[in-house]
Amino acid sequence: MPLLVPPVLPADSLRTIRQPRLDAGGGLELRPWRATDATTVREAFGCPRIQRWHLRRMDSDAEAGDWTAQWPERWVAGTDASWAVVEERSDRPLGQVGLREIRLEQASAELSYWVLPAARGQGLAVRAVRALQDWAFDRLGLHRLDLRHSTANRASCRVAGKLGFPVEGTLRGAWWHADGWHDVHLHARLRDERPHDGCGR
Repeated sequence: MPLLVPPVLPADSLRTIRQPRLDAGGGLELRPWRATDATTVREAFGCPRIQRWHLRRMDSDAEAGDWTAQWPERWVAGTDASWAVVEERSDRPLGQVGLREIRLEQASAELSYWVLPAARGQGLAVRAVRALQDWAFDRLGLHRLDLRHSTANRASCRVAGKLGFPVEGTLRGAWWHADGWHDVHLHARLRDERPHDGCGR
């Protein structure tokens, strides 16, 4: 069925470019995932705090390899993208940042991130998400970025506040976790608006 309005961004916006390597400052970079990162990915998904909010685990090296291998196809399809957050000198992954549910016709996407336990407490998530946000707005041309988290996940709420993503509302009983239904904060930034401070409670 034809659209009544033209798409904001072309459907091939990602397919026609190579996934970039992004500078997050302070010796931190974002780069595409590699097969050699699978061991680190399995370690990350074995972390109870990452499992707590991301709801998945990995039981084999093969599963971790499949996870790292999926992203080029998703990039070409224009549906999702993911970067390893790495130390510039060692190229060692410290975390992940990505765009989920990319809707090029609406120029929107949802942010995703996690940080390995040894790298927490250094502002890594904020720096990595900010670098991806700037690229998504300024280079890809997205109009809106969402950031969602359980209202019990105070760490993610602090990240959203530091990034200037205001709370637009609370989605009641929106996510099913191991301990039951969770309310979810919906934060968002528009490309042309000034950042806001703080996170709703």
